[in-house]
Amino acid sequence: MRRLGRLAYARGLELQESLVAERQAGRIPDQLLLLEHDPVFTLGRNARRENVLFPAEALRERGFEVFESGRGGDVTYHGPGQLVGYPILDLSPDRRDVHRYVRDLEEVMIRTCADYGLLATRVAGLTGTWLGDEKIGAIGVRIARWVTSHGFAFNASTDLSAFDLIVPCGIRGRGVTSLERRLGHAVPLTPVMDRLAANFAAVFEREAVEERGR
Repeated sequence: MRRLGRLAYARGLELQESLVAERQAGRIPDQLLLLEHDPVFTLGRNARRENVLFPAEALRERGFEVFESGRGGDVTYHGPGQLVGYPILDLSPDRRDVHRYVRDLEEVMIRTCADYGLLATRVAGLTGTWLGDEKIGAIGVRIARWVTSHGFAFNASTDLSAFDLIVPCGIRGRGVTSLERRLGHAVPLTPVMDRLAANFAAVFEREAVEERGR
């Protein structure tokens, strides 16, 4: 597990691509990258342009990057206060099930909410982790030769106003929330990251070994 601090989205993509190639070749073990991104809107392979409510140039003028991404899903926001997890896992031989993989990522975030006394759930027909009608954790993954990249985004103390500029994940009629909003007080990020890492290790039956640096 590597804590990378705050990275530009492009740097995160480069790092994932490198690690996926290394994992496919068997030169490194499974990895979990935990980080924050600079403010950015990302469009997945299935994104619809109408779910971005302002032109890309207008968003850039307001300080947001806009990226087309190779992950699944529609449009979402990443930024400070949101903890992003990029698992680089070889799902072979016993976890070669995309549905199970996504459900396991949801379970990591459900357990993390429970650590803070919040009852998170799944919603039938939708991906992610929910507190009532509001999403606290989003998922968008890519799997190549059964090695994963991209992953999950968990709102700890995110500035939720950025989501007003898009239709998050292409889902209308539902909101977005965070630990900070639900708990009603500031939430330090390090303990949240600790809980995500521990829950990830438990759900995926991995030993959490921390590696420092980028």
